[in-house]
Order: sequence, then structure tokens, then C-alpha cells
Amino acid sequence: MEAGEHIGIIGRNGAGKSSLLRIIAGLEEPDSGSIARRRDTKFEYLNQNPVFADGHTVLQAVLHHSTTGDTTVVKQTDAYWQRETTARILLGKLGMNNTEADVHTLSGGQRKRVALARAMLSDADLLLLDEPTNHLDADTTQWLQDELVSLRKGILVVTHDRYFLDAVCTRIAELDQQRILMYDGGYEKYLERKESLLQIQEATSAHARNTLRRELAWLAKGARAQRKKQKSRIDWIKQLEPEPPSSSFRDIEIELGHRFLGGKIIDAENVGVKGLFHSFRWRAQPGNRIGIIGRNGAGKSTLLRILSGKQMPDEGWINTGETVNLGYFAQEVEPLPSTATVLSSVREIAEYIDVGVGRERYISARELCDRFGFSAKQQNAYVQTLSGGERRRLALLRVLMSNPNVLFLDEPTNDFDIVTLNALEDYLQYFKGVLLIVSHDRAFLDKTVTTIWSFEANQRIREFPGNYSDYLEKTEIRNASKPEPGAAQDRKPRATGTGTDSSDPVGKRKRTPWDEKKMLELEEKITILETEKAELEQQLASPLTHYTLAEQLAGQLAALSGQIEHLTEQWLALSDSE
Repeated sequence: MEAGEHIGIIGRNGAGKSSLLRIIAGLEEPDSGSIARRRDTKFEYLNQNPVFADGHTVLQAVLHHSTTGDTTVVKQTDAYWQRETTARILLGKLGMNNTEADVHTLSGGQRKRVALARAMLSDADLLLLDEPTNHLDADTTQWLQDELVSLRKGILVVTHDRYFLDAVCTRIAELDQQRILMYDGGYEKYLERKESLLQIQEATSAHARNTLRRELAWLAKGARAQRKKQKSRIDWIKQLEPEPPSSSFRDIEIELGHRFLGGKIIDAENVGVKGLFHSFRWRAQPGNRIGIIGRNGAGKSTLLRILSGKQMPDEGWINTGETVNLGYFAQEVEPLPSTATVLSSVREIAEYIDVGVGRERYISARELCDRFGFSAKQQNAYVQTLSGGERRRLALLRVLMSNPNVLFLDEPTNDFDIVTLNALEDYLQYFKGVLLIVSHDRAFLDKTVTTIWSFEANQRIREFPGNYSDYLEKTEIRNASKPEPGAAQDRKPRATGTGTDSSDPVGKRKRTPWDEKKMLELEEKITILETEKAELEQQLASPLTHYTLAEQLAGQLAALSGQIEHLTEQWLALSDSE
């Protein structure tokens, strides 16, 4: 690995990705071989479960080094205040605004974000990042991705986020069958090279080739970052038209989740939770495929629990139909008996799934295990021998084996390798019931949902038709920071949702000359405030001599941001008229 390289490490759960990072960081010794490091190279290691010194606040945890054990801060006054200000900005970007909280009172996800801020602030030459996007919402993941793309430091990252891999990495290291295979380029280039390699190998299965081709076809039209391509690459991808799944797979899977789903599924009326969201309405329809996004703590998991009947709302009501068989995959996996095997744990739910199609109408527990990466040998392994990712995969299989016709998935991609994600995406492709997914994985949402529910700043849940990339296109227009004066009447900056949208009014009123005038006034005010905001951000980024001044500037910046958001909401309300 050369200085400044960005390398992504991929491989199945249990292949040794985290172990490789720890060996390179010097935290573990290899059983064989040697590690050669440049003497003056500084490392910063982001653990999946970060450790902090006792008694440290959030800010102190970020300012103190972790990998080297150095617990001293910079003594020069100017440099110290500049470093502290940068730390506060980083923490704010990561949603950690209470910098004086005891770091040991935080949740696992919050501790991970603190450790991420510490890594970003470090003066290390090489960042070793183990699943940095876990516990981050989509917007924060996008911010981190943009930061790392422009970073001149070396980066060695383990992640399952395929958009992230493709944007950040210049090489991919794949751990496969106890070997490391290197591929130049990002994740898309890896798929191309992997496809060529598999075509050469005689033992390549048709299923593996089809999976890769579907991935390439998806990248060609789903990823927002892939829009600008060379003509030769576009032509190459067009030659890899995805082949239809094998008839046996399609025949078995096509009716999953469809049988016995009556006319009444789930009705939600004026549902709300204090401090999170309100006035939410939804009537579930067969075939609903909905992705739920929003900042951390907005109430996404709470909404799932309420719609599933696991939690009562503060206002409104939920009515569930009698034919609903709901499968709920939560973030926290319930422990299983350590002496149980993988196969017996799945068979405990059911021996087979009856899909009612064709001669091969049954999916056995053993077959489902095989499709989700548990080999015949692993199926007889005890639960206590499984890794964290493998236990989550087993928990998912137990949910799917119940053959639900309504399926709720809360952050299903956490701790799953890319192979498992592909298997789940294949399963969901043929799922005909009602599907709700809370996820920060942008690629996963692009491939599995047709509607987005977005938790907005005004505690409303807004509906956007389309997948995550479609949502981004709409919000880019909606959140244009500096609209061109005079062009307001030609714009339609946001697309309204369907009848299930809980925040948009039904129908549009006619725009009046007063509306046009008010929109222009708002545009001028927003432009002025955006200029003031940019000046404040520049001051905060420059060296500051005192903490009080930094606090004052940060307060002014927060107030300005609130004003801009308020005026933008007014402008959007007026722009919805015709």
C-alpha cells in the first residue's frame, strides 16, 4: 500500500476483514508472515466497538489520541483552540452536539460517531476504518463519503456500503478462501474485473455470474454517482444485459408474501409521538415497498414498532387486518440457545415454506439456509460459534422462515457482508407482500423500494415516489440554496407524494401575483442569509483564540441555519401552488 491510497476491504462475514485491520494496526500478531511498516507512519484505528479513557467527555475523547496511547493535547494556545473548534464542527456534522456528555453514558452508535470524529481529527498518515458507516444516517454517510474522497491520507476501510466503496476507494482488496485478491479501481471496476475472472474460471456457477451482471446493470442506472460515464464503459455494461433468474428460483419465490393477504392490512390514522412526528396517515396496499429515511433519533424505528403493534402511539390509532402475518427484523438480535445449531434454529420456526406454485412449491429450511450463505457444514454448527454478522443472518432467516406477508426490516444491512446483501435483495425482488425498510444503505434502498418516507425537520413524514436516487434528485431541486430571481414561476422544486403523504395538502391552489412577489422576496432574504452563513463558517474554520468566541459564532450559525430553513419552507409552500 502506497501513501495516500484508498483501499476497500470486502469479503464474507468471518473471512478475517477486522482481523486484518488489527494486524496492520499492530494490535494483533499474525500466526505467520511479517508486517513491514514505514517507521514514521502514524496510524489511527477505528474499532467497531471503540474504547475511551475513563471520565472523558465527548470533546475530550475526540481531542485525545487512541491508537498510540498518547493522552496529551497540543499545548500551544492557538493550535489548541483551532483543534478544539474543528473537533466541535466534526462532532456537529456527526450529530453529536452535547460535547460535555460523559462518553461512557452514550449508546453504541453515539460512541462510534465520537470515535469517527477522533479519527477524522487525527494527524495520522493512515486511517484504518472498520465499518465507519454503521449507525450513520444517509445524509451523514454522504458527508463522510465526500470528506474521505478529498482526503490525501491513506485509508484502509472495511464496509459493505457499495456506493461508499465506489466513490472513496482507488483499489479493492477481496478476502476469499483465505487469500487476498487486489483489484484496481472502485467497486464498479471490481465487479467488471470479477466478472471477467469468473468467466475464465471453468468452475464458475451461472448463479454467481447472474448476480454480478445484475449488480452491473443496477450500477449503470441506479447510482447517482454513476451518471457521467465514458461511452466505452456504457457500451460495455450494455453488453452485460442481466439474465433472468433460473426458472426454479422464480417459480419458488414468485408468491412469497402474497398468499392470504386480505383487503384490510394496516391502517394508521393521525399517528404521532411527542417530540418525534405527528399527523401520520397510511393505508397499506399489497405491493407497497417503502424505504424509511431520516436523521438518527428522528423516530424511524419508533414508527416501525408502532405500525407493528409493539408500541402504542401518543396520538392516533393503528388497525391491523386479521390476515396479516407480520415479520419483524429488529436491530437488536434476540439471543438463541448456545447449544442450538443453525439448522435447528431455523427449523424451530418451520420445516418449510409453502408458496403454492408449481410442483416444487416448498422451500425447506435447509434450502433457505443455503441461499443465505450457510453451507451444509455451517448448518450443523452451534450458535455459540457464529460471528456477530452470522448471528444476525440467522435471525433474519428465522423471520423469513415464518413466511410473512408483511415484512418490517430495521437496519437490515448492519453487519451483513455484500454476499448476504445480494441474497436478501434477490429474496425481496420476488416478495409480493407489504415491505417497510428502515435503512441508511443507499444502494440497498435503490434496489428494493419504490417509495421513500422521509422524516422532515418539521416532525412530518413526507412521501416521495421512487427509490433513494429518485429522492435525491427531488431534494436537490427542493433544497437549491440560491434560486435564480425571476425564474420562480417556471420551477417545480418538489414533487408531491401520493394519497398516503402525511404532510402535503390534497390538491393545489392557484398561485397569485402576491405569491410571486413573496417568493422573490424570500429568495433575496435566503441569498443574504446564505452569504452571512458562509462568512460565519469561514470564521469558525479559522484559528480562534478563545473558546467563548467559538461558542458565540456557533450559536449565531445555528440561529442563521434555522432562519434559512424557516424561509425555505415558506418558499416551498408557495411554490407548490400553480
